[in-house]
Amino acid sequence: MLVELHIENFGVIAESTIVLKEGLSALTGETGAGKTMIVEAINLLVGQRADASVVRPGADELRVEGRFVLADGTERVLCRVVPREGRSRAYVDGRLATVNNLSELGVDLVDLHGQHEHQSLLSGTAQRVALDTYGEIDLTALRAARASLTEIDAVLATMGGDERVRAREIDLLRFQVEEITRADLRDTDEDAVLERQIDLLQDAEAHRGALATAIAALIDDDGALDRMGAAAGALGRGDAMRDHVGRIRELQSLVGDAADEMRHVLEGVDEDPARLGALVERRQTLFDLRRKYGETLAAVIAYGSETGSRLAELESWEVRAAELDRRRSAAVVSLEKAARKVRSQRETTAPRLAKAVEQHLVRLALGGARVQITVGVERENDVAGDDVTFLLAANPGSEPAPLAKVASGGELARAMLALRLVLTQAPSTLVFDEVDAGIGGDAAVAVAEALASLGERHQVLVVTHLPQVAAQAAHHVVVSKEVRKGVTFATARSLQEEERADEIARMLSGSLAVESAVEHARNLLKTRKKSRPTRR
Repeated sequence: MLVELHIENFGVIAESTIVLKEGLSALTGETGAGKTMIVEAINLLVGQRADASVVRPGADELRVEGRFVLADGTERVLCRVVPREGRSRAYVDGRLATVNNLSELGVDLVDLHGQHEHQSLLSGTAQRVALDTYGEIDLTALRAARASLTEIDAVLATMGGDERVRAREIDLLRFQVEEITRADLRDTDEDAVLERQIDLLQDAEAHRGALATAIAALIDDDGALDRMGAAAGALGRGDAMRDHVGRIRELQSLVGDAADEMRHVLEGVDEDPARLGALVERRQTLFDLRRKYGETLAAVIAYGSETGSRLAELESWEVRAAELDRRRSAAVVSLEKAARKVRSQRETTAPRLAKAVEQHLVRLALGGARVQITVGVERENDVAGDDVTFLLAANPGSEPAPLAKVASGGELARAMLALRLVLTQAPSTLVFDEVDAGIGGDAAVAVAEALASLGERHQVLVVTHLPQVAAQAAHHVVVSKEVRKGVTFATARSLQEEERADEIARMLSGSLAVESAVEHARNLLKTRKKSRPTRR
């Protein structure tokens, strides 16, 4: 529900804040006072294209903010800024957003009826949903069948449907799997081990000399072990030096182990060109594999596993394809069965919904109007009848046309009002503009009562020139303008209950609001109070 609307520098409105409530609110005022600007401001909030020409003269930009309370009690603030030059900006809860974001949010927040782009029921999708909701049509089986068919088609697509493409992929995968398998990769650190072995063999003589010298320095007479033994002996056996002696003994053990390891390496270091050549060749093999299949040997091994699985999948293509084709045929049968059932329900529901809307149109000064709802006539193979179109012939003798092509804003607004009276689902806030265009008398009373009835389920804001409609509203906002030093200023304010009679009297008799008109206005308000209490 829209609870607060703030407008700055929009046309004749320099600045205005309107607090709105639940139920039916009437928006009235003299012609040209700026009522339409308020509706257009709401339209901007829900993503309508911006026109810089409506920026107030002398201002750099216009700004519109709307605070909404959602069904769960949380609030959402939408904002639109339109500069005189450059692109408009959008904000959601104080954060930068796109106009598309506003449009997406606006679908669930506001619907405007009249000469406005933002009317959800003008889209084919919304009309189909409305028909399904009205007819309580169960789409579970249809959705499940479509999801199953989509899943099977996706698997078939990944398998490769073109025989030549599949053969080429099998040849490539087979080569890659054989190359990785032939390498017999077992140790993910093999390349590092190879580097150490090659380094030793490439300069075997120097390495042997270095190892021998190091070993001798550690274990020969007067070497490191002897010197550490002498150090331990010098410390004696007393308790005071026990810790130091212990550490020296540990070091002797480590030095001995190091000498043994170097001796083991020394024994394997021989000038062996054949072995060195084999190691270099193996290193090149591993390098080539990493270059083609992964940065590390672990990645190469993983790639080989994945490629093997894909190869097995493709090589068993005929078997799997036959099974998938069988499943697909069954899914198509299920889909067609579910689609035919849904289409039958839609075709049964369509005339019932059209008749229900027509009955309301009779009371809304469109007695000769005809409503027609077509199901699945625009697209071939539309088995389920997803293509739903609402058509309206507003006058006898005219051909029904899609709602989006109805020329008269008033006729379209009344058609939308009739639809909203029949349908239960709608955005929380409904705005009607031009709904009372060209009507009066009993039709005006009927429109007023219809709007008030709709206000029992939704927040409804109606721009009206009819006193009958204004009197039925639970709340009343008046827009007025004045000229100061040659500049026009428009303001909007909510009327107190005691002020409403004067405004309705003005609507009845213009600026010459005589006592009889005021009395008539009071009687209209009393009628509302008796039949439709004000919502709190």
